[in-house]
Amino acid sequence: MSSESDAHVIERLTGQILPAMGLSATNDASVDLSTLSGRTVVYAYPRTAEPGVPSPEGWNEIPGAKGCTPQSCSFRDHAAELRAVGVESLFGLSSQTTDYQKEAAERLHLPFALLSDADHRFKEAMAMPDFEADGMRLFKRLTMVIDDGKITKVFYPVDDPAADAENVLKWCGENPAG
Repeated sequence: MSSESDAHVIERLTGQILPAMGLSATNDASVDLSTLSGRTVVYAYPRTAEPGVPSPEGWNEIPGAKGCTPQSCSFRDHAAELRAVGVESLFGLSSQTTDYQKEAAERLHLPFALLSDADHRFKEAMAMPDFEADGMRLFKRLTMVIDDGKITKVFYPVDDPAADAENVLKWCGENPAG
């Protein structure tokens, strides 16, 4: 795990212009976050588990690893409210492949696409915090509010994944885009 402080991650990412690159989405599109107009919310998460498949050894002991499904379900449950406060686009982002993510998106009935950064190009271009588990390089959990391709707000660390969407909703309601 990186030793970079939480405050430094937030400070470094806030204000960054997103790199121009397409990310494969579970709706079979390629999404270039840098070109989206208006307010976009992207929550990055380590990985979703596959039903019936055990988590990697020691997963529950890794700070911030658990909670990907509750986080996604929270954003699913608050998607309409987020739209009502001006969030035009909402995405989940992980380093899992799109094929792997499609199972989770369907099983969890997500009304938004999950984006894949399986080749780590986006994570590396943004110098986003990550960690390794069971031979996998995974995102540390964080959420970005992006206005017209520029990061306006970073939530990091996300200590309570199930409350992430509510925290983002509250902030977006108090800080309208534009």
